[in-house]
Amino acid sequence: MLAIGIIPARFASTRLPGKPLVDLGGQTMIERVVRRAQQSSLSRVVVATDDPRILDHVRGFGGEAVLTAADHPSGTDRVHDAYQQLNVQADCIVNIQGDEPFIHPQQIDALVNLFRAAEPPQLATLVKPVVNEEELFSPHLPKVVLNARGEALYFSRHPLPYQRQHPQAEWLQHHRYLRHIGLYAYRPDVLRAITQLPPSPLELAESLEQLRWLEAGYRIQTAETELETIGIDTPEDVERALYQLKIEN
Repeated sequence: MLAIGIIPARFASTRLPGKPLVDLGGQTMIERVVRRAQQSSLSRVVVATDDPRILDHVRGFGGEAVLTAADHPSGTDRVHDAYQQLNVQADCIVNIQGDEPFIHPQQIDALVNLFRAAEPPQLATLVKPVVNEEELFSPHLPKVVLNARGEALYFSRHPLPYQRQHPQAEWLQHHRYLRHIGLYAYRPDVLRAITQLPPSPLELAESLEQLRWLEAGYRIQTAETELETIGIDTPEDVERALYQLKIEN
């Protein structure tokens, strides 16, 4: 099976300009993401960037990178652009966030393994159990509810389900909540199709792109992980990441 990992990496960032090239303990963030992804079962790992500085940097440390259009509205569109440039026919494409330097190879493999089934999913993503109230009520950590087959029913920045019979302080005691981890895998034909979809009402309300796909009728299979990652969006996140590196080393 040919599984390709594509890492969208823009230079522009409102809160942390040049984010992919930020130094994290002697390696840039994008290099750490690439090295982690290369430890998975992926057949190939490619960085999709809109900036020649990132392109040259990735190639400089021996990684593979392609230059995409600068005006893509989302990482999904950038991934599709890169995949088209590769001129290969993959069985699945994994969209790996370029600001997740602590991504675990096992998390990538959990999605790739779903596509080894006789009937592979259209799309797949990761979920993780919510462990405390801070996670449950944070609008920055989208929650997800699933059907009996492990397919996503809905994603929301608000805790779902709402428990009418219990006070909010007790919600975690009475229901197993799941939050969404933003790692995606697609069949190539589905990736192409979803890039043609216009923004949807639910997506605009929640600011969650995956709701566009659900509204269009696509099914999103999930795999569960217990492993934690640290996303980098602000200078404060960089400090947290450096502290985590000290712990690991």
